[in-house]
Amino acid sequence: MKIVKFGGSSLATGTQISKVIKIIQSDPQRRVIVVSAPGKRFKKDIKITDLLLQLAQAVIDQQETADIYKQIFLRYAEIADFFKLPKEVMQDLKKHLRSIAAGSYPSEDFLKAAFSAQGEFLSASLITQILNKIGMKARRLTPKEVGLTVTDQARNAQILPGSYAKIAQTKIQQDEVIVFPGFFGLTKNDLINTFSRGGSDITGAILARGFAADLYENFTDVDSIYTVNPNLVDDPAPIKEMTYDEMRELSYAGFSVFHDEAILPAIQGNIPINVKNTNHPEALGTMIVPQDQISHKNRITGIASADHFQVLYLHRYLVNREVGFTAKILQILADLNISYEHMPSGIDDLTIILDKNQLTDGRKEKLTQRIKDEIKPDVLQWRNSYSIIMVVGEGLVNRVGAMSDIVDPLRKANISLTMVNQGSSEISIMLGVRPEDADRAVQAIYNAHFDHGHAKKED
Repeated sequence: MKIVKFGGSSLATGTQISKVIKIIQSDPQRRVIVVSAPGKRFKKDIKITDLLLQLAQAVIDQQETADIYKQIFLRYAEIADFFKLPKEVMQDLKKHLRSIAAGSYPSEDFLKAAFSAQGEFLSASLITQILNKIGMKARRLTPKEVGLTVTDQARNAQILPGSYAKIAQTKIQQDEVIVFPGFFGLTKNDLINTFSRGGSDITGAILARGFAADLYENFTDVDSIYTVNPNLVDDPAPIKEMTYDEMRELSYAGFSVFHDEAILPAIQGNIPINVKNTNHPEALGTMIVPQDQISHKNRITGIASADHFQVLYLHRYLVNREVGFTAKILQILADLNISYEHMPSGIDDLTIILDKNQLTDGRKEKLTQRIKDEIKPDVLQWRNSYSIIMVVGEGLVNRVGAMSDIVDPLRKANISLTMVNQGSSEISIMLGVRPEDADRAVQAIYNAHFDHGHAKKED
Protein backbone atom coordinates (compact mmCIF):
# COMPACT_ATOMS: atom_id res chain seq x y z
CA MET A 1 0.00 0.00 0.00
CA LYS A 2 1.08 3.56 -0.72
CA ILE A 3 0.08 6.62 1.26
CA VAL A 4 -0.06 9.63 -1.05
CA LYS A 5 -0.13 13.26 0.04
CA PHE A 6 -0.95 16.15 -2.28
CA GLY A 7 0.07 19.70 -1.42
CA GLY A 8 -1.92 22.90 -1.82
CA SER A 9 -0.62 23.76 -5.29
CA SER A 10 -1.77 20.31 -6.49
CA LEU A 11 -5.33 21.03 -5.31
CA ALA A 12 -5.68 24.71 -6.15
CA THR A 13 -7.91 24.32 -9.22
CA GLY A 14 -10.08 21.81 -11.02
CA THR A 15 -7.36 21.38 -13.65
CA GLN A 16 -4.81 20.50 -11.01
CA ILE A 17 -7.19 18.08 -9.31
CA SER A 18 -7.68 16.36 -12.68
CA LYS A 19 -3.94 15.65 -12.65
CA VAL A 20 -4.26 14.31 -9.11
CA ILE A 21 -7.04 11.95 -10.20
CA LYS A 22 -4.90 10.56 -13.03
CA ILE A 23 -2.06 9.95 -10.58
CA ILE A 24 -4.38 8.07 -8.22
CA GLN A 25 -5.86 6.01 -11.05
CA SER A 26 -2.45 5.11 -12.50
CA ASP A 27 -1.46 2.95 -9.52
CA PRO A 28 -3.90 0.73 -7.58
CA GLN A 29 -1.46 0.72 -4.65
CA ARG A 30 -2.33 4.37 -3.99
CA ARG A 31 -5.01 3.59 -1.44
CA VAL A 32 -4.91 6.45 1.08
CA ILE A 33 -4.88 10.03 -0.19
CA VAL A 34 -3.99 12.86 2.21
CA VAL A 35 -5.08 16.29 1.03
CA SER A 36 -4.05 19.83 1.85
CA ALA A 37 -6.13 23.00 1.62
CA PRO A 38 -6.15 24.61 -1.84
CA GLY A 39 -3.05 26.72 -2.35
CA LYS A 40 -2.31 29.66 -4.60
CA ARG A 41 -3.57 29.62 -8.19
CA PHE A 42 -1.23 32.45 -9.17
CA LYS A 43 1.53 34.47 -7.52
CA LYS A 44 -0.63 37.10 -5.77
CA ASP A 45 -3.41 34.69 -4.83
CA ILE A 46 -4.27 33.92 -1.19
CA LYS A 47 -4.07 30.41 0.21
CA ILE A 48 -7.27 29.04 1.69
CA THR A 49 -5.54 28.50 5.04
CA ASP A 50 -4.65 32.20 5.19
CA LEU A 51 -8.25 33.16 4.39
CA LEU A 52 -9.44 30.85 7.16
CA LEU A 53 -7.07 32.49 9.63
CA GLN A 54 -8.41 35.89 8.54
CA LEU A 55 -11.90 34.56 9.17
CA ALA A 56 -10.94 33.29 12.61
CA GLN A 57 -9.49 36.68 13.55
CA ALA A 58 -12.61 38.45 12.32
CA VAL A 59 -14.75 36.16 14.50
CA ILE A 60 -12.51 36.87 17.49
CA ASP A 61 -12.68 40.62 16.87
CA GLN A 62 -16.43 40.44 16.17
CA GLN A 63 -15.86 42.00 12.76
CA GLU A 64 -17.80 41.51 9.52
CA THR A 65 -17.12 38.06 8.04
CA ALA A 66 -19.35 37.93 4.94
CA ASP A 67 -16.65 38.91 2.44
CA ILE A 68 -14.16 36.36 3.77
CA TYR A 69 -16.75 33.59 3.70
CA LYS A 70 -17.54 34.58 0.12
CA GLN A 71 -13.88 34.36 -0.96
CA ILE A 72 -13.51 30.92 0.60
CA PHE A 73 -16.75 29.54 -0.84
CA LEU A 74 -15.91 30.84 -4.32
CA ARG A 75 -12.65 28.87 -4.34
CA TYR A 76 -14.42 25.60 -3.56
CA ALA A 77 -17.36 26.44 -5.83
CA GLU A 78 -14.99 26.87 -8.79
CA ILE A 79 -13.72 23.34 -8.23
CA ALA A 80 -17.21 21.92 -7.71
CA ASP A 81 -18.42 23.59 -10.92
CA PHE A 82 -15.41 22.28 -12.84
CA PHE A 83 -16.51 18.73 -12.02
CA LYS A 84 -20.24 19.57 -12.34
CA LEU A 85 -21.09 18.47 -8.81
CA PRO A 86 -24.68 18.94 -7.60
CA LYS A 87 -25.43 22.18 -5.75
CA GLU A 88 -26.14 20.23 -2.55
CA VAL A 89 -22.41 19.54 -2.20
CA MET A 90 -21.54 23.22 -1.81
CA GLN A 91 -24.54 23.79 0.45
CA ASP A 92 -23.22 21.12 2.81
CA LEU A 93 -19.72 22.60 2.80
CA LYS A 94 -21.05 26.07 3.54
CA LYS A 95 -23.19 24.78 6.39
CA HIS A 96 -20.25 22.93 7.88
CA LEU A 97 -17.85 25.90 7.80
CA ARG A 98 -20.40 28.27 9.31
CA SER A 99 -20.95 25.81 12.16
CA ILE A 100 -17.32 26.25 13.25
CA ALA A 101 -18.00 29.82 14.39
CA ALA A 102 -20.74 28.54 16.67
CA GLY A 103 -18.37 26.21 18.54
CA SER A 104 -16.98 26.72 22.04
CA TYR A 105 -13.20 27.02 22.38
CA PRO A 106 -10.96 27.29 25.46
CA SER A 107 -8.72 29.92 23.84
CA GLU A 108 -8.33 32.07 20.76
CA ASP A 109 -5.54 29.77 19.56
CA PHE A 110 -7.87 26.78 19.63
CA LEU A 111 -10.48 28.78 17.71
CA LYS A 112 -7.81 29.57 15.10
CA ALA A 113 -6.82 25.90 14.99
CA ALA A 114 -10.43 24.86 14.40
CA PHE A 115 -10.86 27.33 11.55
CA SER A 116 -7.50 26.74 9.87
CA ALA A 117 -8.08 22.96 9.81
CA GLN A 118 -11.22 23.40 7.71
CA GLY A 119 -9.28 23.96 4.48
CA GLU A 120 -8.15 20.35 4.59
CA PHE A 121 -11.50 19.05 5.82
CA LEU A 122 -13.41 20.79 3.01
CA SER A 123 -10.84 19.56 0.47
CA ALA A 124 -11.27 15.97 1.64
CA SER A 125 -15.06 16.27 1.49
CA LEU A 126 -15.04 17.80 -1.99
CA ILE A 127 -12.47 15.42 -3.49
CA THR A 128 -14.35 12.41 -2.11
CA GLN A 129 -17.44 13.64 -3.93
CA ILE A 130 -15.45 14.17 -7.13
CA LEU A 131 -13.92 10.68 -7.07
CA ASN A 132 -17.31 9.07 -6.48
CA LYS A 133 -18.85 11.09 -9.31
CA ILE A 134 -16.29 9.85 -11.83
CA GLY A 135 -16.91 6.26 -10.80
CA MET A 136 -14.21 5.61 -8.22
CA LYS A 137 -15.24 4.15 -4.88
CA ALA A 138 -13.99 6.74 -2.40
CA ARG A 139 -14.58 7.29 1.30
CA ARG A 140 -13.59 10.24 3.43
CA LEU A 141 -12.10 9.37 6.80
CA THR A 142 -11.32 11.89 9.55
CA PRO A 143 -8.89 11.99 12.49
CA LYS A 144 -11.77 11.21 14.85
CA GLU A 145 -12.76 8.10 12.91
CA VAL A 146 -9.24 6.61 12.88
CA GLY A 147 -8.27 7.73 16.39
CA LEU A 148 -5.59 10.25 15.43
CA THR A 149 -5.18 11.92 18.82
CA VAL A 150 -2.78 14.78 19.49
CA THR A 151 -1.42 16.86 22.35
CA ASP A 152 -3.20 19.99 23.55
CA GLN A 153 -0.58 22.65 22.81
CA ALA A 154 -2.72 24.79 20.54
CA ARG A 155 -1.55 25.02 16.90
CA ASN A 156 1.60 23.01 17.61
CA ALA A 157 0.17 19.52 18.04
CA GLN A 158 2.20 16.35 18.45
CA ILE A 159 0.73 12.91 17.87
CA LEU A 160 0.04 10.78 20.93
CA PRO A 161 1.76 7.37 20.53
CA GLY A 162 -1.40 5.34 21.09
CA SER A 163 -2.80 6.71 17.82
CA TYR A 164 -0.74 4.36 15.68
CA ALA A 165 -2.36 1.21 17.05
CA LYS A 166 -5.82 2.72 16.47
CA ILE A 167 -4.98 3.71 12.90
CA ALA A 168 -3.72 0.18 12.24
CA GLN A 169 -7.15 -1.19 13.21
CA THR A 170 -8.93 0.90 10.57
CA LYS A 171 -10.35 -1.32 7.85
CA ILE A 172 -9.94 -0.36 4.20
CA GLN A 173 -11.88 -2.22 1.56
CA GLN A 174 -9.90 -3.72 -1.30
CA ASP A 175 -11.69 -1.66 -3.96
CA GLU A 176 -11.88 1.74 -2.24
CA VAL A 177 -9.73 4.84 -1.98
CA ILE A 178 -9.58 6.67 1.35
CA VAL A 179 -9.44 10.48 1.31
CA PHE A 180 -8.06 11.98 4.51
CA PRO A 181 -7.70 15.64 5.57
CA GLY A 182 -4.19 16.60 6.56
CA PHE A 183 -2.86 19.10 9.08
CA PHE A 184 -4.91 18.28 12.20
CA GLY A 185 -5.94 15.78 14.82
CA LEU A 186 -8.16 15.79 17.90
CA THR A 187 -7.11 16.26 21.51
CA LYS A 188 -8.33 13.91 24.22
CA ASN A 189 -11.07 16.50 24.85
CA ASP A 190 -12.19 16.30 21.21
CA LEU A 191 -10.79 19.72 20.31
CA ILE A 192 -9.44 20.24 16.81
CA ASN A 193 -5.73 20.97 17.00
CA THR A 194 -3.35 21.59 14.11
CA PHE A 195 0.25 20.64 13.56
CA SER A 196 2.69 23.42 12.74
CA ARG A 197 2.18 25.08 9.35
CA GLY A 198 2.67 22.67 6.48
CA GLY A 199 1.56 19.85 8.74
CA SER A 200 -0.22 17.83 6.05
CA ASP A 201 3.20 16.26 5.44
CA ILE A 202 3.09 15.11 9.06
CA THR A 203 -0.38 13.60 8.64
CA GLY A 204 0.79 11.63 5.63
CA ALA A 205 3.77 10.24 7.52
CA ILE A 206 1.60 9.35 10.52
CA LEU A 207 -0.80 7.38 8.32
CA ALA A 208 2.10 5.73 6.50
CA ARG A 209 3.41 4.41 9.80
CA GLY A 210 -0.04 3.57 11.16
CA PHE A 211 -1.02 1.57 8.08
CA ALA A 212 2.50 0.10 7.70
CA ALA A 213 2.68 1.41 4.14
CA ASP A 214 5.31 0.25 1.67
CA LEU A 215 5.91 3.82 0.48
CA TYR A 216 4.89 7.37 1.35
CA GLU A 217 4.58 9.52 -1.77
CA ASN A 218 4.55 13.27 -1.25
CA PHE A 219 3.42 15.18 -4.34
CA THR A 220 4.37 18.84 -4.63
CA ASP A 221 5.22 21.26 -7.46
CA VAL A 222 8.90 20.47 -8.10
CA ASP A 223 10.54 17.51 -9.87
CA SER A 224 12.79 16.75 -6.92
CA ILE A 225 14.47 18.21 -3.89
CA TYR A 226 17.48 20.18 -5.07
CA THR A 227 20.96 20.41 -3.60
CA VAL A 228 20.49 24.13 -3.09
CA ASN A 229 17.73 26.72 -3.28
CA PRO A 230 16.93 27.12 -7.02
CA ASN A 231 16.59 30.87 -6.45
CA LEU A 232 20.30 31.08 -5.64
CA VAL A 233 21.87 29.13 -8.51
CA ASP A 234 20.91 28.24 -12.06
CA ASP A 235 20.09 24.62 -12.85
CA PRO A 236 20.83 23.24 -9.36
CA ALA A 237 21.70 19.58 -8.98
CA PRO A 238 18.71 17.38 -8.11
CA ILE A 239 18.97 15.02 -5.17
CA LYS A 240 18.01 11.56 -6.38
CA GLU A 241 18.42 9.87 -3.02
CA MET A 242 19.09 10.96 0.55
CA THR A 243 18.88 9.55 4.06
CA TYR A 244 16.36 10.44 6.75
CA ASP A 245 19.13 12.12 8.75
CA GLU A 246 20.24 14.26 5.82
CA MET A 247 16.67 15.44 5.26
CA ARG A 248 16.26 16.30 8.92
CA GLU A 249 19.43 18.38 8.96
CA LEU A 250 18.54 20.21 5.77
CA SER A 251 14.90 20.84 6.75
CA TYR A 252 16.07 22.40 9.99
CA ALA A 253 18.22 24.88 8.09
CA GLY A 254 15.75 25.97 5.46
CA PHE A 255 14.72 23.19 3.06
CA SER A 256 10.97 23.76 2.87
CA VAL A 257 9.90 21.13 0.33
CA PHE A 258 9.23 18.59 3.07
CA HIS A 259 8.25 19.27 6.69
CA ASP A 260 11.10 18.23 9.01
CA GLU A 261 8.75 16.78 11.66
CA ALA A 262 7.21 14.48 9.03
CA ILE A 263 10.44 12.49 8.88
CA LEU A 264 9.96 11.12 12.42
CA PRO A 265 6.97 8.79 11.85
CA ALA A 266 8.65 7.54 8.67
CA ILE A 267 11.84 6.80 10.60
CA GLN A 268 9.89 5.00 13.30
CA GLY A 269 8.06 2.93 10.69
CA ASN A 270 11.14 2.49 8.43
CA ILE A 271 9.06 3.74 5.49
CA PRO A 272 10.74 5.24 2.39
CA ILE A 273 9.47 8.63 1.19
CA ASN A 274 9.29 9.68 -2.44
CA VAL A 275 8.94 13.42 -3.12
CA LYS A 276 7.41 13.86 -6.61
CA ASN A 277 5.86 16.48 -8.89
CA THR A 278 2.10 16.50 -9.57
CA ASN A 279 2.76 18.32 -12.84
CA HIS A 280 5.44 15.83 -13.92
CA PRO A 281 4.55 12.55 -12.17
CA GLU A 282 6.73 10.41 -14.44
CA ALA A 283 9.87 12.07 -12.99
CA LEU A 284 11.60 9.86 -10.42
CA GLY A 285 11.66 12.59 -7.77
CA THR A 286 13.75 12.29 -4.61
CA MET A 287 13.82 9.16 -2.45
CA ILE A 288 14.33 9.62 1.30
CA VAL A 289 15.39 6.31 2.80
CA PRO A 290 16.97 4.68 5.87
CA GLN A 291 20.76 4.82 5.94
CA ASP A 292 21.13 1.11 5.20
CA GLN A 293 19.17 1.55 1.96
CA ILE A 294 21.25 4.38 0.52
CA SER A 295 23.10 3.40 -2.64
CA HIS A 296 25.77 6.10 -2.51
CA LYS A 297 27.51 8.47 -0.11
CA ASN A 298 27.56 11.98 -1.57
CA ARG A 299 30.35 14.21 -0.45
CA ILE A 300 27.68 16.92 -0.23
CA THR A 301 23.98 16.13 -0.52
CA GLY A 302 22.59 19.57 0.21
CA ILE A 303 23.38 23.11 1.30
CA ALA A 304 20.75 25.14 3.17
CA SER A 305 20.61 28.46 4.95
CA ALA A 306 18.24 30.08 7.42
CA ASP A 307 18.20 33.53 9.01
CA HIS A 308 15.58 33.16 11.75
CA PHE A 309 18.12 33.30 14.56
CA GLN A 310 19.41 35.68 17.21
CA VAL A 311 22.58 35.19 19.22
CA LEU A 312 23.28 35.96 22.87
CA TYR A 313 27.02 36.24 23.55
CA LEU A 314 28.34 36.00 27.11
CA HIS A 315 31.89 36.58 28.33
CA ARG A 316 33.21 35.93 31.80
CA TYR A 317 36.68 34.81 32.80
CA LEU A 318 37.12 31.17 33.84
CA VAL A 319 33.56 30.10 33.12
CA ASN A 320 34.94 26.72 32.07
CA ARG A 321 35.96 26.09 35.72
CA GLU A 322 32.62 26.97 37.26
CA VAL A 323 30.65 23.84 38.02
CA GLY A 324 26.99 24.21 37.02
CA PHE A 325 27.47 27.36 34.95
CA THR A 326 25.72 25.96 31.88
CA ALA A 327 23.08 24.29 34.06
CA LYS A 328 22.08 27.71 35.44
CA ILE A 329 21.59 29.06 31.93
CA LEU A 330 19.57 26.02 30.89
CA GLN A 331 17.32 26.47 33.93
CA ILE A 332 16.66 30.10 33.04
CA LEU A 333 15.75 29.08 29.49
CA ALA A 334 13.47 26.34 30.81
CA ASP A 335 11.74 28.75 33.20
CA LEU A 336 10.99 31.09 30.28
CA ASN A 337 9.92 28.21 27.98
CA ILE A 338 12.70 28.99 25.50
CA SER A 339 14.60 26.25 23.70
CA TYR A 340 18.08 26.90 22.36
CA GLU A 341 19.43 25.80 18.99
CA HIS A 342 23.15 25.64 19.72
CA MET A 343 25.49 26.64 22.52
CA PRO A 344 29.14 26.70 21.43
CA SER A 345 31.56 27.72 24.18
CA GLY A 346 35.18 28.57 24.95
CA ILE A 347 37.19 28.90 28.15
CA ASP A 348 35.80 32.39 28.87
CA ASP A 349 32.92 32.64 26.43
CA LEU A 350 29.56 31.11 25.69
CA THR A 351 27.24 31.77 22.76
CA ILE A 352 23.56 30.87 22.78
CA ILE A 353 21.88 30.62 19.37
CA LEU A 354 18.11 31.01 19.59
CA ASP A 355 15.19 30.90 17.20
CA LYS A 356 14.04 34.52 17.23
CA ASN A 357 10.43 33.44 16.76
CA GLN A 358 10.53 32.38 20.42
CA LEU A 359 11.73 35.73 21.67
CA THR A 360 8.33 37.40 21.76
CA ASP A 361 5.98 38.65 24.48
CA GLY A 362 8.82 40.17 26.47
CA ARG A 363 10.74 36.91 26.81
CA LYS A 364 13.90 38.40 25.32
CA GLU A 365 13.90 41.18 27.91
CA LYS A 366 13.20 38.69 30.73
CA LEU A 367 15.99 36.42 29.54
CA THR A 368 18.45 39.32 29.38
CA GLN A 369 17.60 40.50 32.88
CA ARG A 370 17.81 37.06 34.45
CA ILE A 371 21.16 36.36 32.81
CA LYS A 372 22.47 39.66 34.15
CA ASP A 373 21.13 39.01 37.65
CA GLU A 374 22.00 35.34 38.03
CA ILE A 375 25.00 34.75 35.76
CA LYS A 376 26.60 38.21 36.09
CA PRO A 377 28.60 38.12 32.85
CA ASP A 378 31.34 40.68 32.22
CA VAL A 379 29.97 41.12 28.70
CA LEU A 380 26.45 40.43 27.42
CA GLN A 381 25.71 41.21 23.78
CA TRP A 382 22.82 40.42 21.45
CA ARG A 383 23.28 39.89 17.75
CA ASN A 384 19.74 40.41 16.51
CA SER A 385 20.21 38.99 13.04
CA TYR A 386 22.15 35.82 12.41
CA SER A 387 22.30 33.23 9.62
CA ILE A 388 23.21 29.57 9.77
CA ILE A 389 24.36 27.54 6.79
CA MET A 390 24.13 23.76 6.95
CA VAL A 391 26.24 21.62 4.63
CA VAL A 392 25.04 18.03 4.73
CA GLY A 393 26.28 14.77 3.24
CA GLU A 394 26.81 11.17 4.33
CA GLY A 395 30.16 11.40 2.53
CA LEU A 396 31.45 13.89 5.12
CA VAL A 397 31.76 11.10 7.70
CA ASN A 398 35.41 10.23 8.41
CA ARG A 399 36.48 12.29 5.42
CA VAL A 400 39.96 13.81 5.68
CA GLY A 401 39.83 17.48 4.70
CA ALA A 402 36.04 17.75 4.88
CA MET A 403 36.17 20.99 6.84
CA SER A 404 38.66 22.67 4.54
CA ASP A 405 36.60 21.61 1.49
CA ILE A 406 33.72 23.64 2.93
CA VAL A 407 35.61 26.58 4.43
CA ASP A 408 38.15 27.28 1.65
CA PRO A 409 35.51 28.49 -0.88
CA LEU A 410 34.33 31.02 1.71
CA ARG A 411 37.86 32.27 2.30
CA LYS A 412 38.29 32.74 -1.44
CA ALA A 413 35.00 34.65 -1.56
CA ASN A 414 36.18 36.87 1.32
CA ILE A 415 33.36 35.74 3.62
CA SER A 416 34.14 35.63 7.34
CA LEU A 417 32.68 32.98 9.63
CA THR A 418 31.30 33.65 13.09
CA MET A 419 30.91 29.98 14.00
CA VAL A 420 32.00 26.58 12.68
CA ASN A 421 30.64 23.36 14.14
CA GLN A 422 30.56 19.77 12.91
CA GLY A 423 27.71 17.72 14.34
CA SER A 424 28.44 14.59 16.33
CA SER A 425 26.87 12.48 13.57
CA GLU A 426 29.56 13.95 11.25
CA ILE A 427 27.12 14.23 8.33
CA SER A 428 26.70 18.00 8.75
CA ILE A 429 28.88 21.06 9.09
CA MET A 430 27.23 24.17 10.49
CA LEU A 431 28.51 27.63 9.69
CA GLY A 432 27.50 30.96 11.21
CA VAL A 433 27.68 34.00 8.91
CA ARG A 434 26.36 37.52 8.73
CA PRO A 435 22.91 37.57 7.07
CA GLU A 436 24.16 39.79 4.26
CA ASP A 437 26.75 37.10 3.38
CA ALA A 438 24.48 34.05 3.57
CA ASP A 439 23.44 33.81 -0.10
CA ARG A 440 26.98 34.40 -1.35
CA ALA A 441 28.28 31.77 1.07
CA VAL A 442 25.82 29.14 -0.18
CA GLN A 443 26.71 29.97 -3.78
CA ALA A 444 30.45 29.78 -3.08
CA ILE A 445 30.20 26.34 -1.47
CA TYR A 446 27.88 25.05 -4.20
CA ASN A 447 30.04 26.30 -7.06
CA ALA A 448 33.12 24.69 -5.51
CA HIS A 449 31.47 21.27 -5.50
CA PHE A 450 28.96 21.27 -8.37
CA ASP A 451 29.05 22.22 -12.04
CA HIS A 452 26.12 22.36 -14.49
CA GLY A 453 23.81 20.46 -12.15
CA HIS A 454 26.27 17.66 -11.35
CA ALA A 455 28.71 16.99 -8.53
CA LYS A 456 32.31 17.61 -9.54
CA LYS A 457 34.57 14.61 -9.55
CA GLU A 458 36.87 14.39 -6.57
CA ASP A 459 40.58 14.97 -7.13
